[in-house]
Amino acid sequence: MGAIIALLYWARVLFITLVTAMVFAFILEPFVGLLMRIRFPRSVASFVVCSLALFAVYLMGLGAFTQMSVLADDLPNYTRRIGEIVEATRKKMDDSEKAVSRVILPQKQIAQQQVQEQAAQAKRSRKKVSEAAAQFPAAQPAIQEVRIHTDANPVMDYLYAKASGLYQVVLMGSFIPFLVYFMLSWRDHVHRSFLQFFRGEDRVVAAKSLQGIGEMVRGFVVGNFVLGLILAAVSSAAFWKLGVPYPLLVGPLSGFLSLVPYVGLPVAMVPPLLVSLTAHTELSFYVLVMAAVTAFHVLAMNMLYPKIVGSRVHLNPLVVTIALMVWGFLWDAAGLVLAIPLTAGIKAVCDNVKELRPYGKFLGD
Repeated sequence: MGAIIALLYWARVLFITLVTAMVFAFILEPFVGLLMRIRFPRSVASFVVCSLALFAVYLMGLGAFTQMSVLADDLPNYTRRIGEIVEATRKKMDDSEKAVSRVILPQKQIAQQQVQEQAAQAKRSRKKVSEAAAQFPAAQPAIQEVRIHTDANPVMDYLYAKASGLYQVVLMGSFIPFLVYFMLSWRDHVHRSFLQFFRGEDRVVAAKSLQGIGEMVRGFVVGNFVLGLILAAVSSAAFWKLGVPYPLLVGPLSGFLSLVPYVGLPVAMVPPLLVSLTAHTELSFYVLVMAAVTAFHVLAMNMLYPKIVGSRVHLNPLVVTIALMVWGFLWDAAGLVLAIPLTAGIKAVCDNVKELRPYGKFLGD
């Protein structure tokens, strides 16, 4: 178990790529089946569906890029507005601290403390002037060059490490379209070949396990995808009506972030509130936006989620929490998104293997 956990952590980019490709394959499989019903060969149907999916991703990316380009032009305004908010908050905290100090400390002690602080500041200023005067002016360029050279190494190392990680992500992400296509087009062959590893009753158990994994994971993935599309459409329309800037960008982002377990509601509020900093200053507007996001989240999680997703994934809350912790530790943000389908797949195997059924009951609700 320790070796498996270490392998999952060390090669997480590889496993995240494979699981992500499986998730997209589960989403697109119903469309492939639809084309096969009208006499399309599986390979042709898979190619058509993958091509249409890539075209849809391209259109969504183009729309997001257009919105982001406009947002980039307003970036100085957002920076200035955030600086004003931070400065106002800092000033209020300083005023509160001074008010508390005036209540707690006697006035005489406050006066003495201010005098001591002014004296210490003047002493530091004189010391800096003396040190600056004692240095040779001709040595300043060399000293500055040494400082720049010394400070540049950690920055370059940090940038190199980040660029190396980004390169791995981009490299593995480029394999996802090909993996999805081959998973769809070679699905029947892989299924039959996998069952050849088992004999007798074990083959029946393996077939039932695969079927259970497929039904449970497909129900979760497709259900969440459909629910995310609904939330994205409703959020975009509501943000447009309320006057939130860039509704076509923040609406889908807020809708899909709302599906993140446990932290979905506060995270979904961040995009619309952030983009509204330069357009609105009244408090009632922000309260209205938060109320709308909360209403969409509560209705989706309590009315739509149990019917679309919850009826197919039977995991108790304790197991869900532990799964989020474990997979989040191993795979960071991707682990939080993939934790429930991975755990649901493990439960499907436990439910169909006789020796593992007690573990399946423990994981279930």
